[in-house]
Amino acid sequence: MSILSKLFSKNKEGSNPLSNGGGINILPHEIYEANTLDLKDIIAPSALKVSPKELNLGEKIVRSFFVISYPRFLGESWFAPIINLDRVFDVSIFIHPIETSRVLKQFQKKVAEVQSQISTREDKGLVRDPMLDVAYQDLENLRDSLQQAQERIFDVGLYISIYADNDTELDKVESEIKSILESKLVYVKPALFQQEQGYKSILPLGNDELAVNSKLNSSPLSSLFPFISFDLTSDKGILYGINRHNSSLILFDRFSLENYNSITFAKSGAGKSYATKLEILRTLMFDADVMVIDPEDEYKYMAEAVGGRHFAISLNSDHHINPFDIPPPTEGESWANVLRSNIINLVGLFRLMMGGLTSEEDAIIDRAITETYALKDITADSDFKNIEPPILSDFELVLSGLEGGESLAQRLSKYTKGTWAGFINRPTNIDISKRFVVFSIRDMEDELKPIAMYIITHYIWSAVRKELKKRLLVIDEAWWMMKSEDTASFLLNVAKRGRKYYLGLATITQDVDDFLKSPYGTPIITNSSIQVLLKQSPTAIDRLQQIFNLTDEEKYLLLESDVGEGIFFAGLKHVAIKIIASYTEDQIITSDPSQILAIQKAREGLELSSPAQTGS
Repeated sequence: MSILSKLFSKNKEGSNPLSNGGGINILPHEIYEANTLDLKDIIAPSALKVSPKELNLGEKIVRSFFVISYPRFLGESWFAPIINLDRVFDVSIFIHPIETSRVLKQFQKKVAEVQSQISTREDKGLVRDPMLDVAYQDLENLRDSLQQAQERIFDVGLYISIYADNDTELDKVESEIKSILESKLVYVKPALFQQEQGYKSILPLGNDELAVNSKLNSSPLSSLFPFISFDLTSDKGILYGINRHNSSLILFDRFSLENYNSITFAKSGAGKSYATKLEILRTLMFDADVMVIDPEDEYKYMAEAVGGRHFAISLNSDHHINPFDIPPPTEGESWANVLRSNIINLVGLFRLMMGGLTSEEDAIIDRAITETYALKDITADSDFKNIEPPILSDFELVLSGLEGGESLAQRLSKYTKGTWAGFINRPTNIDISKRFVVFSIRDMEDELKPIAMYIITHYIWSAVRKELKKRLLVIDEAWWMMKSEDTASFLLNVAKRGRKYYLGLATITQDVDDFLKSPYGTPIITNSSIQVLLKQSPTAIDRLQQIFNLTDEEKYLLLESDVGEGIFFAGLKHVAIKIIASYTEDQIITSDPSQILAIQKAREGLELSSPAQTGS
């Protein structure tokens, strides 16, 4: 007989030693003297005390309830607010089938009674009683369903046990649960003087010792089943993380939503880049191309690990993109439309490079671009598929020869002959045909980063429009692009039009204020079906609470979250998420400097220890 058996055993008189309100303490020497120790002894509380209203389990207090009444109609997911309640509690549902033949006999008598009452009232000339009419109709309908084996009747016991550290907290949880259930016309009562039986019924032993049951047929019973907790698990997609509500997996496919865009907000060090790299790694397994604009050179090692391409864009880089490149037209699009669209994009680029343009200067730039293309025989009426496009020096030469263009050419000269020469004044020499491509702009001067991001995103957009294929474009530290109206406007344009070209846009930023100050910030959020909020700073949380309609509990959750924890929004659902990677994934995507140094040393040691290869 184990030590735990003393807790619920009966003495020789047949009474329970705990029912008098006293307690039993299991002391270490008793276990030693009994010369036995099994699992029950290990998991048992150090002391147990039974009182009329609750049970003391060691340092915890538990109170058990049973449902005594249900409304006439139970809607779908009526039990969901209880299941998703952020409290510690246990729910036990006992379902005892009843033989249909026995129920039908009882129904026959009950129908006759109700029908008799209705007839009696009619004979006396009394006003019709709606309650009797409804009862008669319900009984007849249910009797038909039972007769046709469409329904069955069950004795159902629904018990709830709540836990707390003290009576005040316990009363608060009890009031919260009662108010939720009573708002749905479901009423509960505490198991007075039956707390021991109530707790035994809650334990996962399958014993209904409380035996307080209500009769329910199949349809309302199905609404009670507790498979209603918020989850984002689908048949296809990638693993984003663990649902902190119920420890289920958050499996989701961004390409199954109305648009494929996402946005991630987090403070520095909260794990936003780590989460994004994890998503990229898993997305690559599902036949999708991924392109990244990386302002901090965080994706270089990952690109090497998965066999992708890494382009360092800077003033001294060997990788160049010519903004005058013209993509071929898509199906149903004319060469003239392509040229016109590219000229508009170039005007926006020069507006950004020159720090703004007046309306007159805007017109001069537009004319100069058109004439620059014309010098290369690129016009609206020509097929310029195989014609080499001009470069920035050609444009500067044309601009300096136009009336009113001399000052503009002088402002542009620093990009062709000055300090910033060589950045964009070269033909394009990169190839993005790989599945994973990273554009790093870490070594680019801060003043030029918005320009670089503008050029790279346009180059990627041209490649996207060229061939219809599943792609994901990741823009890290997107607040750089929100600084300029032209770059922010283009980012919103990609967010709105990307779906037509099977492109998902993943926008990531830590500077929430700069992002939302832009008039394009909120529209980009509303055009993102997936939104991820990780740990936030107190200075930004109020603005985010307003934008995302967060409750106070969600607000404090974001303030108190650990690295890699937050809230994951997908469509109309949102859940608390914890992002977890496997060991192999972590080695590929880590941004921790100490881990990166350790990996580099391990690689160097491996190279030194490997034998030299000799030819035969």
